[in-house]
Amino acid sequence: MSEPTATSAPPEPMSRRETLEALSGLLLVLFVSMLSVTIVSVALPQIVGSLNGTQAQYTWVVTAALLAGTATTPIWGKLADLFSKKLLIQIAIALFTIGTLACGLAQNTGQLIGFRVIQGLGMGALQVLVQVVIGAMISPKERGRYNGYLGAIMAVATVGGPLLGGVIADSSMGWRWCFFVSVPFCVIAFLLLSKTLHLAERRRPDVHIDYLGATLIAAGVSLLLIWVTFVDDKFAWISWQTGAMVGGSVLLLALALFVESRAPEPVVPLHIVRRRVPALSILASLSVGMAMFGGAVFLGQYFQIGRGYSPTEAGLLTIPMMAGTLFSATISGRMISRSGAVKSYIITGLVTLCLGFAGLSTIDHETPMWQVMAAMALVGVGVGLSMQNLMLVLQNTVPLHELGAASGALTFFRSLGGTVGVSVLGSILAHQVADDIAAGLAKLGIRATGSANTGGTLNLDAMPEPIRVIIRTAYGDATGHIFLVSMGIALVGLVAALFLPRVRLRDTLDLVQERDGAAQDAARSETK
Repeated sequence: MSEPTATSAPPEPMSRRETLEALSGLLLVLFVSMLSVTIVSVALPQIVGSLNGTQAQYTWVVTAALLAGTATTPIWGKLADLFSKKLLIQIAIALFTIGTLACGLAQNTGQLIGFRVIQGLGMGALQVLVQVVIGAMISPKERGRYNGYLGAIMAVATVGGPLLGGVIADSSMGWRWCFFVSVPFCVIAFLLLSKTLHLAERRRPDVHIDYLGATLIAAGVSLLLIWVTFVDDKFAWISWQTGAMVGGSVLLLALALFVESRAPEPVVPLHIVRRRVPALSILASLSVGMAMFGGAVFLGQYFQIGRGYSPTEAGLLTIPMMAGTLFSATISGRMISRSGAVKSYIITGLVTLCLGFAGLSTIDHETPMWQVMAAMALVGVGVGLSMQNLMLVLQNTVPLHELGAASGALTFFRSLGGTVGVSVLGSILAHQVADDIAAGLAKLGIRATGSANTGGTLNLDAMPEPIRVIIRTAYGDATGHIFLVSMGIALVGLVAALFLPRVRLRDTLDLVQERDGAAQDAARSETK
C-alpha cells in the first residue's frame, strides 16, 4: 500500500507566542473533557442511588461514555488527517455540550446511560484531537515541556473535579449540577479556541473514510464488553450466550482486520501499529489505561460506600493520587525537553504504578487512611510519568501527515483498555460483593435471593442499619481484589516498555524535515 502524500509543503512552526495562545484554548478544552469525568466520579454513588440504579447500572454509567469515546476515537484521529482540525474540535465541543446537558436532565439510570453515550462521543473526540493539534504545532522534544502543562491541567481537573462534584452533591444544588457546571466551560473553550487556534491545514484531494472498518471495530468491541458485563450473572461462562457473543466479537474484529488491511485510508493504520515502537507503546498504554481507569473509577465508591465518607470528603481523599500526577508529569516533562530521552521515565513510572496498585490491593474497610493515601500517591506518580510520555514516543516515530491516525490508534487502545478495565473489574467487584453480602446476611439469618449486589439498589439510606453495615463492609473488603488485578495488568505494560528502544526525541515537527536521511535511519532502527 502506498504512503499518502500531502499536497503542500510542511507548515512553518508557530512562534512561541502563537503556540501559547493556541495552547490556552486547547488546555481549556482538555480541562472541560476531563472535568466531566472527575466531577461525576465521586457523586456517582449518590446519582445512581437517587435514580434507584443497581451496581451493574453503576458500571455502565461509566462504561457507556468510555465505550462511545473508545469506538469513535480512531475515526476522529483519521478525520484530523483529512479535514480541518479546528473545525473538528469545535464540532466535538458542541456534541459534548449537548450530551452534558442531557445527562443533567436524565430522569432514570437508563436515560443517563444513553445520554452518557452522546457525552462520550464528544469526550473521546476532544481528548484525541487536543493531542493531534499539539503534535501539529510543537516538535516531540519541545513537547515534553508542554506535557508538563498538560499534566498540570489534568491534575487540576482530576483534583478539583471530585472535590467540586462532592461539594455540589452535598449542597442544595443537587447532583444534576455536576453536569450543568461544565456548560460554561464548554462555551468559553469554544470561543477561546475560535480566536486563538490557527493551523496551516493540509488539504487532501483524495479523501477516503473507512466507515466499514470503523463500524466493525465498534461493533466487535461493544459486543465483547456487553459479554464481560453479563457473564456469570445473567448466564454461565460456558453457555450458548457466551459462544454467540464471544464468537460474534471475534468474527467482527477479524473482519475489521481484513477491511483495515485493504482500505486506502484505514481507521487503524496497520502499517504503523505493527512497527516495534508504536506496537510496544500501544500495548503499554492499553495496560496503563486498563489498570488506571479500571481501578480508579471505583475509589469514590470505596470511600463512600465502603468507608462511609461524604462525597466532599471522598473528593478530598483523592488529592494524593492527583497531586502525584501533577508533580511527576510537570517535572518529567521539563527534564525530557532538556535531554530528549524518555524511556527511563516511562520505566520508572510503570514500576511505581505497580507498587501503588500492590499497596491498594491490601485495603479493606478498616485499613488506615494514611496507608490508602500513600498507595494512591504512588499510583498518581506512575501515571504522570508514563501515560503522556508513551504518546510522546509514538508521535516521535510518525510523519506529520499520519499524526492523527497514529495518535488516534494509541488513544483508541488506551481508552479500550480503560473501558475493558471498568467492565472487567466492575464485574469482579460486583460478584465479590454479592458473595460477601450473602455471607453477611446469612449470619443474620436472612437468605439472599437473586443477586445480592448486581440487582440490588445502592440507595443505602433506604436500608436498615444492620443491612447497611453488611454492605459497607462488603464493599470495603472487596475493593482490594480489583487493585490486585490492576497490578497484574500494569505488569504487562512494564514488560512492554522494557523492550522499547532508547530513542532521542526529534526537535522538528515532521520526519521529512530531518537531514541526510535521518528519518529513514530512525525508522529502520525500530524494526531491528
